[in-house]
Formats: sequence, C-alpha cells, structure tokens
Amino acid sequence: MSENTSYTTEEIARLLKISKLKVYDLIKKGELPSYRVGKQMRVDLSDLEAYKQNSRSGASAGPPAGDATALPHTPFALPPATFTAPLHFSQPPAFTGKSAGVNVVITGQDMSLDILATHLERSQPSSRPLRSYAGSLDSLIAMYHGESDIVSTHLLDGDTGEYNLPYIRKLLVGFSYVVVHMLARSAGFYVLKGNPKGIRDWSDLQQKGLRLINRERGSGARVLLDEQLRLHGIQSAQLSGYDTIENSHLAVAGMVARGEADVGIGTEKAAKIVDGIEFIPLIQERYDLVMIKKPEHEQWIGTVIDILRSSAFKNELSSIHGYDLTDTGRVIYET
Repeated sequence: MSENTSYTTEEIARLLKISKLKVYDLIKKGELPSYRVGKQMRVDLSDLEAYKQNSRSGASAGPPAGDATALPHTPFALPPATFTAPLHFSQPPAFTGKSAGVNVVITGQDMSLDILATHLERSQPSSRPLRSYAGSLDSLIAMYHGESDIVSTHLLDGDTGEYNLPYIRKLLVGFSYVVVHMLARSAGFYVLKGNPKGIRDWSDLQQKGLRLINRERGSGARVLLDEQLRLHGIQSAQLSGYDTIENSHLAVAGMVARGEADVGIGTEKAAKIVDGIEFIPLIQERYDLVMIKKPEHEQWIGTVIDILRSSAFKNELSSIHGYDLTDTGRVIYET
C-alpha cells in the first residue's frame, strides 16, 4: 500500500474497532497526527502505523480499543456510551498541512453548536473546533472519559423538575467545570395535523393502539419520556413503538408526518420544518453547556462565554424558530 495513503476518521474507527469519538480523542491529545482536506480530517497511513506500534509497545497513554465501558466511581449507574451518529466537521479552514492549534471537541446535536463552533474559530484562531454528534447523556459520558471539551445537555430530573445539574453533579464528581446556559426551547409531542388521536398529555400515551416513535438511549428526549412515564406510572412495555428508534427530532417528526407513528417527542423547531404535523407543547427545557476547567482551557472557555453573550451570536440564533435566548451566556453553576 502506498505511503501516501490516508484515512478519514470513520475509516480509522473501523480499522481500530473503536468509536469515532475515540478517534477524535486521539487526535485531540496529539497521539494521532491529522490534517484537514476540505471538510474532512485525514490521517496518513504512516502516522496510523506509528500509533499502532506505540500502542503495542505500551508507549501510548490512550485506553485500549472497546472504549465504551462502564463508568467507575460514579454514584449512580449509567449505560455505556454508544456513539452511533455520524461525526463530521463544520466550517473548517482551508487545508494547511498537519494539525496546528488547539483542538476543542464540541459534542451535542443542536444546530446552535455548529454556529458556536464557527464563532469560536473566528474569535480564537488558535482553537480548532471539532464537532461531534451524540445525545445529552452520551455527551456527558464522553466528557467523563476525557473525549470532549464542551458538551450540551438537556436532561430532566423528574423528581426535582430541574434540568441538567442533577445529572452533571452526579456524573462529573471530582471534576472542576462550569455550566453556562445556552438557550431554552419548548419540547412536546409531534402529532398528525388535526391531532386525530386527541393527544394532549403524557397520560394520553396509554391509549389503546397508539403507535409511538422513540429516540435513542441517552438523548434528552428519551430521558424526558422515561421520566414522565415513571412519574405517571406508565410501563414502557405498554407502549407500542417504544423500542422503535430514530436518532433526531426531524426523523421522529417525519415518521409521524408519514403516518408511520401517531406520536413522537421532540422540540418545536422540527415541527416548523416538517409538513403535516402539529406540535403539542408540554415543557420548556433548558439547554446548557458544560466545560471542563483546566489551565489549558482557560482562554477558550472565556472566549466561549463572551461569544454566548455577544449580540452577533444571539442575533444569529434569534433567526431560528423556537429559541428563548433570555438567559443565554449566564453562568448557572461552577466548581
């Protein structure tokens, strides 16, 4: 094979039998040299072989393949992270050769994070934002494992009615971090136009013959549903379609619009994009950012907070339907 052969992050993940987010981690730590060509990150064959040789000799500090393991020392049980959504880079600069600057991995699914990545790259050229896509709980687990620097989360604790902080405090024990409010948005049901099933509340999910379309484990929408089922005493086994999964709000809304499901859970924004459905608002969810505090993170953490508070960033987000930016940029918790 030619020495000029190079691989994408997805190909590297398949070759090493690890998650694509783990590939990001190796790139971020400098263990796997990389460079950009257009919108793709690439790793040369020679650098991949050098990494494999270092791993065999024990020189690499990275964990072994099969990295999605159970979390030690956490006060509550969490499922292992399973990163199945595709990962890609947004708004990269022109090709400049081998990696330069500080990689900042931003994990989460909302388009506001893509906008944040663009602003960060403009405001601090020494930082190179890398976007990865995972649900809220998987994002926090990635941060626990040191595989992400900024994560977004919208996880409801049903017992307290509080978003995010109960999960962050339990999972990031011993970490120093800052939580900053990004935006608020309405979450609820997607139903067919005219709401033929008359679905208005969580208790209506018990209707006989109702077909649900669910989200993947670890997503904020899935946690919201599971918490509400628990609080309303509804067994998931009672719900037709509980185990039928889609990986985005748009995909869930599309299933309802096509008549393949009667109801799904998601945000209002997707309902404005997909024809043929109505949105039944149920809760205003808080969408927050978590950033691990380290000396080497200090400069870009300050830049991120400044971006969130800037008129330019808020003006760009205000054009997207369904975002409440009243408290955007407010530090709500810090250790």
